[in-house]
Amino acid sequence: MTTGIAIRHYTGDQAPALRPLLLDVYTEVYATAARTDPFASPDRFAEGLDHWSARLGWSCVVGYDNDQPVGYAYGAPLPPGSRWWGGLLTDVPADVTAETGTRTYALSELMVREPWRRTGLARQLHNTLLASRREERATLLVDQTHPKVHALYESWGWTTLGDLRPRLPDAPLFHAMLLGLPAAP
Repeated sequence: MTTGIAIRHYTGDQAPALRPLLLDVYTEVYATAARTDPFASPDRFAEGLDHWSARLGWSCVVGYDNDQPVGYAYGAPLPPGSRWWGGLLTDVPADVTAETGTRTYALSELMVREPWRRTGLARQLHNTLLASRREERATLLVDQTHPKVHALYESWGWTTLGDLRPRLPDAPLFHAMLLGLPAAP
C-alpha cells in the first residue's frame, strides 16, 4: 500500500474548480491511446466528466504526493430508470438492473499517473471512494481489450455481470462488473 499519499474528497459543488486538474491527469494518462482512439480523446473525456460531475451524488477522491496530483477516482449513483444497463448484451433478470437512485454507485473513472502505478495507489483510491458510499452495490465497466484490468478488479472482489456496449459512437465492448458494498456508515 502506498504511504505518504494524501487523499482528498470532493463533491459535485467542487467539480468546476477540480475539472482542469482531472482533465490534465486524464490527458497525461491516456496520451498514447488518444492518438489512435477517438473514444479516448480528451474532448470526449471532458464531455463525460461534465456529464458525470453534474449528477446528484457525484463524488471524487484525488491522491496527492505533496501537492502533486497522482491519481483519482470518481462516480455517482445511478438514477431511477438509468440507461447504464441499456447496452447490456447478456440476459439477466430485470430485478438485477432495476435502479432506485440509491441502489447502485457507478464507478466511472479510476486512473493513476505512471510514476505511481503498481504501488497500491489504485486500490487505495478505489477503497477510499467506495468506503463512504451508502448504496448496496457498485458497478463499473472494463474494456474487454484490457484483461489485466479486469483481473485486477476481480482480485478486489468484483464479479462480471455480462457484456455491455454503451450507446455511444465508437464505444468499445465492456465487461459490466458488480461489487457488493458494506452496510451504510
